[in-house]
Amino acid sequence: MASTETTGPVAEATGPVKEAGDGQDLAGLEAGLDALESGAGPTRTPVRQVLVQKVVPPLTAVVLVLLVWQALVSFKIVDDPTKLPSPSAVWDEVADAWKQGTLLDFIWTSVSRGLLGFLFALAIGTPLGLIVARVRFIRAAIGPILSGLQSLPSVAWVPPAVLWLGLNNQMMYAVILLGAVPSIANGLVSGVDQVPPLFLRAGRTLGATGLRHTWHIVLPAALPGYLAGLKQGWAFSWRSLMAAEIIASSPDLGVGLGQLLENGRNASSMPMIFLAIFLILIVGIAIDLLIFSPLERRVLRGRGLLVKS
Repeated sequence: MASTETTGPVAEATGPVKEAGDGQDLAGLEAGLDALESGAGPTRTPVRQVLVQKVVPPLTAVVLVLLVWQALVSFKIVDDPTKLPSPSAVWDEVADAWKQGTLLDFIWTSVSRGLLGFLFALAIGTPLGLIVARVRFIRAAIGPILSGLQSLPSVAWVPPAVLWLGLNNQMMYAVILLGAVPSIANGLVSGVDQVPPLFLRAGRTLGATGLRHTWHIVLPAALPGYLAGLKQGWAFSWRSLMAAEIIASSPDLGVGLGQLLENGRNASSMPMIFLAIFLILIVGIAIDLLIFSPLERRVLRGRGLLVKS
C-alpha cells in the first residue's frame, strides 16, 4: 500500500512556500484593515474636472438656446413679439421685478408652499407605502387605487379642493398631497418589493422585529426605490402646486409663480409669461441638484455603485 505522506525534500520545499503564501495573505489583510481604519477611500474628482464634466455642458446648452432664440428674433423668423419676445425683453421683465422687490417674493411664495406640502406628503406617503408593501390585504385593496391616483392629472383635484376648502393655503396643500402621496407610496412599495428575502430573514434571525426590522432592515434596503419615489413625488408636488396657483387665484393667497404665469396671460404680456416659465423651470432644477442628486449619489456611493463623485 502506497504511502500518502510527504516526506523528505518535498515536505521541506512545500513548507516554506505555504508559510510564505500565508504571510502574503496576512500582509494583504493587514493593509486592507489599515486602509479602513485610516478612512482611505476613493479620491474625489478634482474641481476642474467637475467643472468640465458637469458645469460646462449645461452652460453650453443654455448659451446655444439663447443664441437660437435671439436668431429667431433678429432674423425675423418669428417677427411677432406677442408670440416670441426677445431675450432682452424677458431680461427687462426680470430687472423690473427685481427693482420692485417682487422677484424673490414670487419665488419664495411658491417654494415655501411646495416644500411644506411635500413634507406633509412625505409624512403620509411613507407609512402608507410601508403598510401597503407589508400587508397583503391592504395591498390588494388600495394598491390599484394608488396606481390610478398616480396617473390622474393633478389639475383635476383643483376644482373639488376649492369647493371643499375654499381659496386658501389649505386648498393648495390638499392638491399637493393628492398629487404627491401616491408617487411616494408607490416608490416605497417598489423599493420594498426589490429587497432580497435573504436580507429580511437575516434581520429576523439577528433579532430585528417589528419597528426595528422596518427601520434597520427594510427601509435601508429599499432606499434606492424610495428615493426614486421621492423625486417623482416632488415633481408631482411642484406640478400640482403650479396647477393650483394658475387656476385658483385670490389676493389673500399672494402671487406665486403659477399666479405670475396667469397674470402674464391676462395682461397679454409674453415677457412676463416667459419669466414665470423660466423661474418655474429653474426652481425645479435647483431642488433636484441641491437635494435629490446629492442624496442619490450618497446612497449609490454607500453601496459601492458610484466610485467617483
